[in-house]
Amino acid sequence: MLERGLDLGLLWQEIVQSRISAFAWADVAVTALSVLFLVSAETHRTVSHRWLAALGTLLVGPSFGLPLYLWLRELGKREL
Repeated sequence: MLERGLDLGLLWQEIVQSRISAFAWADVAVTALSVLFLVSAETHRTVSHRWLAALGTLLVGPSFGLPLYLWLRELGKREL
């Protein structure tokens, strides 16, 4: 990033360069969509600030968003 900046064309070339890297990125994308679906589908729970988990998933990744959502959900359980 320091050398070339945010070059999305180069990023895309690196993603599709090999099948294994494309598969790894597809895995991350499917996991992120699953986390976003979980966050939006659990409307029966009163999870305050669940939008933070969705934002964290989009900006950092599912390995940040899912644990954050589960932690926020546990905090909500303890408040009841």
